[in-house]
Amino acid sequence: MTVTYRRIPRATGVLIAANIILFLLAEIISGSTMDTSVLVTWGGAYVPYLEKGQYWRLLTSMFMHSGIRHLLNNMLLLYVLGAVLEDLLGSLRFAALYLLGGLGAGAAAWQYYLSRGEMVVSVGASGAVFAVMGALLFIVIYHRGRVRGLSLRQMMVMLLFSLYFGFTSADVSNAAHIAGLIIGFVLAIPLYLAGRGNRPQRRLFSRERSDR
Repeated sequence: MTVTYRRIPRATGVLIAANIILFLLAEIISGSTMDTSVLVTWGGAYVPYLEKGQYWRLLTSMFMHSGIRHLLNNMLLLYVLGAVLEDLLGSLRFAALYLLGGLGAGAAAWQYYLSRGEMVVSVGASGAVFAVMGALLFIVIYHRGRVRGLSLRQMMVMLLFSLYFGFTSADVSNAAHIAGLIIGFVLAIPLYLAGRGNRPQRRLFSRERSDR
């Protein structure tokens, strides 16, 4: 009997690698990523600096994490959900949705904190990961409740649990989570429907058996 599994899709793998590499570099070169000054140095979305026009921080902050737990939580979700969505959208559309969702979520968090007068530093891939969740939610609904082994019930449980965790935890940007979710859902409409029918239908992590 032989069992073979497909490898993680290309864009998902590159994004995970980029997050891990940046985290390790920051830890090795500058010290603990739990230190706010280290996060700012390595591209965290610091509200006063964004106000000064350093908009590039909306991108770099998506790849920076505060501590190993923060990194692992986001990368686990990206590994599981990103692989499914990339298979459905294709690598280019998936990467576009991920980056646009993360940028939009970061911008929403910036304006939220600015309106409250909170000069905070935001980091993490969670806004982009929520965009992935929002996109998958649309696709599951579009397919009447199930696609690639994902059901609407599973998606809702995962989504509600993730939102609950955010609202009951300190130092979590719920504005970024909600914005990412909405942006991902909306972007999935043209991105998924435009590419539907042009990609072969495949099963993720398919298993082939041959008994002798």
